[in-house]
Amino acid sequence: MNKQRKPYKKPPQGMSLIELMVALVIIAIISSVAYPSYQSHMAGARRADAQAVLMEAAQYMERFYTENNRYDQDTSGTAVALPAQLTESPRDTGIKSYDIAVQASTASTYTLRATPKNNQTGDGFLELTNSFTKSWDADNSGSIGAGESTWSKY
Repeated sequence: MNKQRKPYKKPPQGMSLIELMVALVIIAIISSVAYPSYQSHMAGARRADAQAVLMEAAQYMERFYTENNRYDQDTSGTAVALPAQLTESPRDTGIKSYDIAVQASTASTYTLRATPKNNQTGDGFLELTNSFTKSWDADNSGSIGAGESTWSKY
């Protein structure tokens, strides 16, 4: 009556290779959807930062006009130039994404431009005029076309 007992078997621990591969495929699919969305969001955030610097540069230009009664030069005839902290975006440390400059100026008008560089290349330039007309070369054609007279994406 001596029944022989079967030895106790531990349940398998860990994952099989197939389970691991399925997990990796799921992660790859999620990443392929999430990463482009993340990149698009970051490009929009860098563009928004450049827009903020353009607005600050416009405020500087208005103060310059108040002091000199013109946008293009001061009372001694020196051409207008933006202060160093307003010539790149972002203003804080990190990779600079835009160069900010006075694109054109006359005694009564100015145009400020943010030109993309580094990780923002190909996004198209942003412009702001003395009448606060905002433009974005969204198709990166090198000029402001129909439907690009706004900073909005859509």
